[in-house]
Amino acid sequence: MRIRAMGVVLAGVTLATLATPSHAAALPAPNIEAVRAVQRQAMAQGAPGALTLIDDQATYYGVAGGKANTATGARMDTGRRFRIGSVTKTFSTVVLMQLVSEGLVNLDAPANTYLPTPLPSASITVRHLLSHRSGLYDYTNDMFYYTVPGFEAVRNKTFSFQELINKSTAHPLTMTPGSGYSYSNTNFVVIGQIIEHLTGKPVAEQYRQRIFEPLKLTNTSYVHPLTDIAGSASRGYLRPDDTTLPLVDSTEQTVSWAQSAGAIISSAEDLNTFFGALLSGALLPQSALRQMTTMVPVNADGSQSYGLGLRARKLSCGVTVYGHTGTVQGYYTWAFGSADGSRTMTSMANTSNNGTVNTTLGGTLEATFCGTAPTAASLRTASAANGGFREDIAPDVVRGRG
Repeated sequence: MRIRAMGVVLAGVTLATLATPSHAAALPAPNIEAVRAVQRQAMAQGAPGALTLIDDQATYYGVAGGKANTATGARMDTGRRFRIGSVTKTFSTVVLMQLVSEGLVNLDAPANTYLPTPLPSASITVRHLLSHRSGLYDYTNDMFYYTVPGFEAVRNKTFSFQELINKSTAHPLTMTPGSGYSYSNTNFVVIGQIIEHLTGKPVAEQYRQRIFEPLKLTNTSYVHPLTDIAGSASRGYLRPDDTTLPLVDSTEQTVSWAQSAGAIISSAEDLNTFFGALLSGALLPQSALRQMTTMVPVNADGSQSYGLGLRARKLSCGVTVYGHTGTVQGYYTWAFGSADGSRTMTSMANTSNNGTVNTTLGGTLEATFCGTAPTAASLRTASAANGGFREDIAPDVVRGRG
């Protein structure tokens, strides 16, 4: 695991420099001015605020702008806690892969082997779940077809894993298991149920014992079904489908609709620590890490791919970075690292249901790992040809970008 220098992060200031391994020298220096430009653009497009924190071998670069709280006018800063949405999927995968390494799970065994209630197809393997190739329908397509009403309907509800799975299995499979890639939150709800069924402990305890405490992630928590974000947090703002209406403060919620697919709370520093530890091999044996980072392209030009609970992006400079995106009501997150974990970056904008902001925020990858300002060509997404946008929530519902 990397040695971390301690201190307060100020915008655009390098706080500490340690000896950098030679393998990190191939990466260009981060372009902090380009990060600032990306954030300004995201805020112009509707995000109240944004933050980016880069950890380059314990040299820190922090940039933040806009507001963390529109009611009080509190300024955004890089130390804020926030809901990380689908970045949770990588944490869930690490726990599951540790169970694989302990001999308790076979990735290619039927998932039903490890479940209290079987899925409708015995052909679905654990690997299919982790790689979004199960064919299980994403129940959030129904739950959030209408963004704000859907959110308000579940904001304070508590679901069991099985209740969410049942919402999915009320629909037929979307494809033959293993035949293709189709992003579905249901997959990682099933992963959470497997973890709890095998260990006899809540996923919250597994996250804490296996990841949060060993890495000293003091700003990371899984508080389901509590609704508050403790400490210095950024509030989150959900854009209605009718964009003439004001943003909705969506900070407090159980996130019970997502749980092991999207309910972790963290900070930029903690996410950088997590991905640095994961990619450098501190959390898993090399054989398990290789499984996670074995990628299959999910778009036509191969610039985007998915492994096991992990995304990869091939950037314009030829560098491939690994991590995950996260969408939860009121927050967009991009958390990625270089292949060896020597440089990590987390960016957050405190809005959602605004695909233009999410796409723009992804430009911090180019600025961080290529040292260049992102171009229109480098901001490719999985958007529909008609200009629509799909998110990690309700991924089959196409929404407007503007």
